Amino acid sequence: MFLGIMTTALITHPDCLGHVTPPGHPEQVARLDAVIGALADIDLLRVSAPMAAEDDLLRVHPAAHMAALRRALPETGHKALDADTWLSPGSLAAAYRGAGAVVRAVDMVLGGEAANAFSAIRPPGHHAEAETPMGFCLFGNVAVGVKHALDHHGLNRVAIVDFDVHHGNGTQALLQDDPRVLFISSHQMPLWPGTGDPSDTGEHDNVVNIAFPAGNGSKRFRDTYERDVFPRVAAFSPDLLFISAGFDAHRDDPLAGLMLATEDYAWVTGRLCDLADEVCQGRVVSALEGGYDLEALGASAAAHVKVLKERGT
Repeated sequence: MFLGIMTTALITHPDCLGHVTPPGHPEQVARLDAVIGALADIDLLRVSAPMAAEDDLLRVHPAAHMAALRRALPETGHKALDADTWLSPGSLAAAYRGAGAVVRAVDMVLGGEAANAFSAIRPPGHHAEAETPMGFCLFGNVAVGVKHALDHHGLNRVAIVDFDVHHGNGTQALLQDDPRVLFISSHQMPLWPGTGDPSDTGEHDNVVNIAFPAGNGSKRFRDTYERDVFPRVAAFSPDLLFISAGFDAHRDDPLAGLMLATEDYAWVTGRLCDLADEVCQGRVVSALEGGYDLEALGASAAAHVKVLKERGT
């Protein structure tokens, strides 16, 4: 247990509500409202997310990526970057706050201001590649935080566990060339984006892709994590553990079918905190990714954060 710190940080910003997608789009403003509402009664250190600094973004995205997004930003209405990914006038401010939230979470956890942290942000980030916004994502939020932890804070090793129902193709693409990073993604397959085959282990054998079939359910999820995820994280012995916290593997989610329960998110969070206690002084940084049934999203995020709060006390 990480002694001496008595709080979990919740990092968010109203600008994240300014990313407005077209009516009927699953990645909607109401998602963040649902999460913040579900966390309202939990005693957390509530922190305003800063804008990400360009230097932090440039660790994973070239300047041309930010410039292209600025050029594409509409003055009114919506603009499609692809069939799934849209911009509105407030989208870039939201994206800069999202990446900035994860950087702030890293600074707080490594600086002893919080035991752990959850960034309640949108748009999500784990599909964004170096110069390709996709899958609702504009910036690789967790990847930005990881590089900040490694290059600014001088950590030796960082691990990421991504339990979103979709493969974290962007996070993998942005970080797999760095042997200081262990990236683990569990996801439904086949499912968009079609990447994440278990044979894909990265040039440095630092990528673990776990493909679950539709209808997978809680027992197989838990058994697989016990066998394939937790031992790999423990063996890597990271200095900081990141969680890409997507809640769209829930049985009520409309975009997939892994059939997890809310209780599974509490369980996996607790087990990841166990690992963090063992290898990195309990230091955990979590960031919101997917989750598209509003009730399930709120309940699952609350279950996740309640465990972070209990373990950070």
